[in-house]
Amino acid sequence: MLIKLDHISKQFGARTVLSDLSCRFFPASLTLLTGKNGSGKTTLMKIMAGLSKPTQGSIELENTVTPVYVAHATFLYPQLTALENLSFWNRCLNLQLSDDDLADWLDKTGLWDFADIEAGTFSRGMCQRLNLARALMQKPSLLLLDEPSTGLDTDSRQFLHKELRALRSSGSCIVLISHDLAEDGPLADRTLRLEAGKLACDTGDMACGA
Repeated sequence: MLIKLDHISKQFGARTVLSDLSCRFFPASLTLLTGKNGSGKTTLMKIMAGLSKPTQGSIELENTVTPVYVAHATFLYPQLTALENLSFWNRCLNLQLSDDDLADWLDKTGLWDFADIEAGTFSRGMCQRLNLARALMQKPSLLLLDEPSTGLDTDSRQFLHKELRALRSSGSCIVLISHDLAEDGPLADRTLRLEAGKLACDTGDMACGA
């Protein structure tokens, strides 16, 4: 088991966003996290990423695991070029990737022709591709993705799906927030559905009656 959530609740003032939610996540798995807007998906993912603390309950993370989170914010520096952004994170995280490795990630995400262009001039889709390169080059054991296909074209979505399958095969645990079940559903081993902050369905323990 990579991460364990026990009786998690989260309140913002008088508003309850998550209520008594418990679930576990394991290596070599891809979990689809679904639900209507406002159901608590992003809040749950921020708690899993360590960016927010639950009001009640506990979260246990395997000691060797550092979550990698891809959010709506891209964690990119607009004044740096695409290559400089990846170089920065390479040094910051001590990944020890070579210049050729970084160039390969830019090529994989269709950004090699823009390697020396400042990220602040990029479209939303280009920023998302660079953000995915930043995350995927870490080869994370726990990857948390909040609607990663936003702004991506067909080729980029296909690339993302290919990389996610490879990561899962290598033992990574992936949690993916998506509203596009037709496209992302076939990727998943398991689906969690939130309704009003509660776990309404977990196909991993057959709570949906599936």
